[in-house]
Amino acid sequence: MTKVWDGFIRGFHWLLVIAIAVLYVSGEEGWLDVHFVAGYLLLALMFTRLIWGVIGSDTAKLSALIHSPKAAILSLRSNEPSAGHNPAGSYMVLLFFVLILVQLFSGLMSTDDILVEGPLVAYVPSSWSEVASSLHHDNIDILLFAIALHVVAIVVYRLRGKNLAKTLLTGKESNVLQQPRMVSGKWAYLIFIVLSVGILSVWGGEPLSSLFS
Repeated sequence: MTKVWDGFIRGFHWLLVIAIAVLYVSGEEGWLDVHFVAGYLLLALMFTRLIWGVIGSDTAKLSALIHSPKAAILSLRSNEPSAGHNPAGSYMVLLFFVLILVQLFSGLMSTDDILVEGPLVAYVPSSWSEVASSLHHDNIDILLFAIALHVVAIVVYRLRGKNLAKTLLTGKESNVLQQPRMVSGKWAYLIFIVLSVGILSVWGGEPLSSLFS
């Protein structure tokens, strides 16, 4: 068995699942303080992932996600084990990154024109806030569709004998020819904590005080 995912990438995946679930439920139920805090933590998590994509393990690198369309199509037909995401999976990861960042930044600029507004609303034109509010509402449906497609892909790979979920739990893959360079995920978690504290200290005071008052 070859280690292909470091501790942060494994944790990132499951923290992402939890954060998106909390954001969706809190948004639907109107638990806005929870929604804001979860959004700020997810923003810190995504920033950490992008930083780790530059300084982290080989399989965490953003450059490892860049493949030609031809390579992505060929990987759909192949069942060969790979160290990290195969080209088709890399396209899905990049799509998730874009959709999640759009959701986060549109939320920061969104307002309901009554009681609730994101922390960047005061710094952008009102027309931007209108577009951001609409985008924040519509983009979540696209994100949920992408998640459903991702789950279907996992099931299909499982039927083909490749257990992607297990690999993300254990961090190990069998029959991989080359050992990728691994960097300890503890450094990424440290970055995540620092960014979380920073973002919450700047924007999270009001929702945090409401949650714990």
